[in-house]
Amino acid sequence: MVTLAQRLEALRTERGLSRPALSAALGFPKTAMDKFETGRQTPTQDQQKKLADYFGVSLFYLRGESDDPTRMETWLNGGDVPDDGPIPAPQPVRSKPRPAAVQEDGAVFGALLKSPSFQNLLRSAALEALRSPEGQELLAKAIRKELDRRP
Repeated sequence: MVTLAQRLEALRTERGLSRPALSAALGFPKTAMDKFETGRQTPTQDQQKKLADYFGVSLFYLRGESDDPTRMETWLNGGDVPDDGPIPAPQPVRSKPRPAAVQEDGAVFGALLKSPSFQNLLRSAALEALRSPEGQELLAKAIRKELDRRP
């Protein structure tokens, strides 16, 4: 399982930042990132939110609870809708028995997301949300965007 400390170090090094530079950029004490990345101190909820916002990832991803860095508001605003072609049709779910307790890639949340019962529950909730007025508006926006791109 990926820890918060490991995730912070990976995100920081991807950006090419030093620990003190990241601490300064976020308004944290100079040694804060050193303590966070070595596991000597856990960031507060507010600090975790600042870190997630800074790197543009979800709190679940930052904490190592998910392997998907996508933020919910990005998904809800259509941020993951591809701009370079038609939106692919949903693929049928292949149901093969898999224990919910199986941990793949070390993420407990990832195992939950891959369980068929959770996927069915999530699919039902998503369909219900898309049937709401807000969901219908989001769908209409995506369809208009797709139709505007066609010759």
